[in-house]
Amino acid sequence: MRKLLMEKVHHVIEEYTSRSQSDYESDKVRRKKTSCQERHAEIVKVDATGKVLRITQESNETQTILYDVHYKYLIKQGDLLYLEEEVENRRAVFYNDKMYEDGEIQIQREEGVEEDESVATEEERVTYRYDRLSAVQYAERWWNSYNPAFKKFENDCTNYISQCLHAGDAPMRGYPTKGKGWWMRNQNWSYSWTVANSLRWYIPNSTIGLRGKLVDDPKELKLGDVICYDFEGDGRFDHTTIVTGNDAGGEPLVNAHTFNSRMRYWKYEDSTAYTPNIKYRFFTIVDDR
Repeated sequence: MRKLLMEKVHHVIEEYTSRSQSDYESDKVRRKKTSCQERHAEIVKVDATGKVLRITQESNETQTILYDVHYKYLIKQGDLLYLEEEVENRRAVFYNDKMYEDGEIQIQREEGVEEDESVATEEERVTYRYDRLSAVQYAERWWNSYNPAFKKFENDCTNYISQCLHAGDAPMRGYPTKGKGWWMRNQNWSYSWTVANSLRWYIPNSTIGLRGKLVDDPKELKLGDVICYDFEGDGRFDHTTIVTGNDAGGEPLVNAHTFNSRMRYWKYEDSTAYTPNIKYRFFTIVDDR
């Protein structure tokens, strides 16, 4: 079974690096290659390693396998060469040792929560200067693992971004009220710390501590800034990333959890969650002085 899985992975690698378009290319491969072409970029090399996470025996003949594939894409754009990485979480079904189903596990939308953005008092004010370098260093350190000092979530994207922002000295506030401020403490947390839609509203509306300014052009973003994603375009934001680099055109490259990725082109056009209705919000973090 492991051999069959890796044969499938190697076939995908060939699709990514082929200069010609095949009728059998997956939609994800086609969209990623098209995205690169539109930026005058090219995937020149792909490496991949697989890891089986769990094998479930459904019956005497049927097995379900959950496994990860860690892809490394060497991308050339003009004179720039950079390495993009991502981890696909996949599920395969075998019947009598033959593969009958294999696909990437879809991103699950977060459940809605009630939010109560309480007005902060002057006593809560904390002066800080956002340390962008430390935020990016943290994003690089933990992009494909989980800091044991924090709780891990199945949908971990916003929790990871909050940790990055906090590593950049953004101060927590609002404990212990879940609908107030931005914090994680004593195995508890605010909605804004862990829920993408809550953080999307918190950053531009906060008046002290962590706060940011909405900008129209992603090229205005700096390292350590934040992009929020509404995949369905229905007004509820599902995903959050942090800017960790720029491509040759000055556009952001981002790190994220769920699913883990680094130096990924910000538009997410190759994501299984992508839809033509996708909407973005770009926030540059501002100092609180």
